[in-house]
Amino acid sequence: MKRTVLITGASRGIGAAIKTRLGSEGLTVLSPGRDELDLLSSASIDSYLGSLKSPVDIIVNNAGINFLAALEEITDENLETMVQVNLTAPLRLIKGIVPNMKMNRFGRIVNISSIFGIVSKERRLLYTTTKSALIGMTKTLALELGGYNILVNAIAPGYVLTQLTKQNNSPEEIERISSSIPLKRMAEPAEIAEVAAFLCSDKNTYITGQAIVVDGGFTCM
Repeated sequence: MKRTVLITGASRGIGAAIKTRLGSEGLTVLSPGRDELDLLSSASIDSYLGSLKSPVDIIVNNAGINFLAALEEITDENLETMVQVNLTAPLRLIKGIVPNMKMNRFGRIVNISSIFGIVSKERRLLYTTTKSALIGMTKTLALELGGYNILVNAIAPGYVLTQLTKQNNSPEEIERISSSIPLKRMAEPAEIAEVAAFLCSDKNTYITGQAIVVDGGFTCM
């Protein structure tokens, strides 16, 4: 059976790598742009869900944003935006898609969290709050949906060498961060995509409710 996967945030970085990897498996890949699916708007999410012509068997909630701010710097707009994109939008998409998964008694849900949903550092208050909540959502949904053969997992990537990483960090900064990782390098987006591909596949028959850390050993220190 040819299955359909919905991937958010698939225009670049980890999302683009997941799109390429799952496409290579012969899946029908839906990767809407912001003009089709605006995660900042619950109305847009509901409209997109209503426009789907066929059931979605797999969803990868990859899109996310990160405003760096200490407690005193957080604005109401930052708070509302990050909660909406990083937490509310994934939950709303899952809620809209799950009924068909239940009917078909098959589903794979993968939420892209972060190592900063497990550990944290200064000025990551909102990011850690939303990404750790995403892991909590994953665990609860795994309990609620397991009886329908719907497996729900999160991936918590560490430092990944995306184009955005290269734009935001000098070569010297990338080298400094890489030297702090036990494997002495950042991950390639394709390495995260390999984990996602397994979790989304029929090969995954018994892993659910987990946050799979892919960080080269960074959180072991």
